[in-house]
Amino acid sequence: MSISVTEIAAREVRRAMEQKNLGAESGLRLGVKGGGCSGFSYVMNLEPRPARGDEIFESAGLRVFVDPKSYLYLEGTEVDFSEDLSHRGFVFKNPSSSGTCGCGASFSA
Repeated sequence: MSISVTEIAAREVRRAMEQKNLGAESGLRLGVKGGGCSGFSYVMNLEPRPARGDEIFESAGLRVFVDPKSYLYLEGTEVDFSEDLSHRGFVFKNPSSSGTCGCGASFSA
């Protein structure tokens, strides 16, 4: 299984990468850390290159980097981007999540 990024989310990430002048080896780093209302929080960063040991995925023309520990919690996740009246930002659709907080920024496994 892998991690996927929708076309609209990839477009937003590429726009941010262009603003930071990141090169061809760059990508989106996804991860998890302890904390948040539900136990784990999602982490997103733009990185110039993958780190040693990263899982590397290609989705919607975008490179995605995930460290092995985070991959245990993110396997099968889809990253989308929402632009509705009440929320503008990235949305994680994580099949490993057993619950999320009201804002969707943290989850429990």
